[in-house]
Amino acid sequence: MPNPTAIIAEDEPILRQELREELSTLWPELEVCAEAADGTEALHAIQETSPDIAFLDVEMPGMTGVEVAQAVNGRCHVVFVTAYDKYAVAAFEQQAADYILKPYSRERLAASVKRLRERLQGVPAKLDGILEALAKHAPEQTSYLRWITASHGQKVRFVTVDKVCYFQADNKYTMVMTADSELLIRRPIKELHDSLDPQTFWQIHRSTIVNVNEIADVTRDMHGHLRVQLKSRKESLTVSEPYNHLFRQM
Repeated sequence: MPNPTAIIAEDEPILRQELREELSTLWPELEVCAEAADGTEALHAIQETSPDIAFLDVEMPGMTGVEVAQAVNGRCHVVFVTAYDKYAVAAFEQQAADYILKPYSRERLAASVKRLRERLQGVPAKLDGILEALAKHAPEQTSYLRWITASHGQKVRFVTVDKVCYFQADNKYTMVMTADSELLIRRPIKELHDSLDPQTFWQIHRSTIVNVNEIADVTRDMHGHLRVQLKSRKESLTVSEPYNHLFRQM
């Protein structure tokens, strides 16, 4: 019996490589016959290689993973890869397809591999019910940033934004400050601000955006300026006057 084949469709190169490496460890017999960086590439790869399994990132440029799954419905087994719990719940309840949440968990991926091995004994399920459910729960085009890739010396790290204590402007770049590291991203803070959830990330200075869940308390210094004390870092952050109103409710 030939080895099972799969494609991986994920627009983040680091996450794509990470998934491939984890699969090679958990399922050595699985042959990844193609990779895709967007939905259009994924559809072409499925048409050209006819894989047994397609790992489809739900949020991709060109075509979403849901749209790709609609186009190839019933032709291969589908695993949705997503950072959105609402997608995962719908996929899990329908039982027609599997899901993996980002960032990847080896335990969750191992469970998915186990189910896929069993499902390969039968024909791929029709996904009409799940696709309808996923389409209803599709995130708005204004979905907020959920993770970033940042430089740390010569390495590149993957960080979910909930782990970020604050962002600090550094010329044309931005420092990403977590509880235990200081990372650099090649993105100006003004552009970053527009992609963050305003309910979680507040701009408190033209050069600083703070995660409100990381605020321990707010005090006034001897000059009357507000300063934010953090839960996970020792330094305090200055609040410039135009942003004082954010803390009136605190």
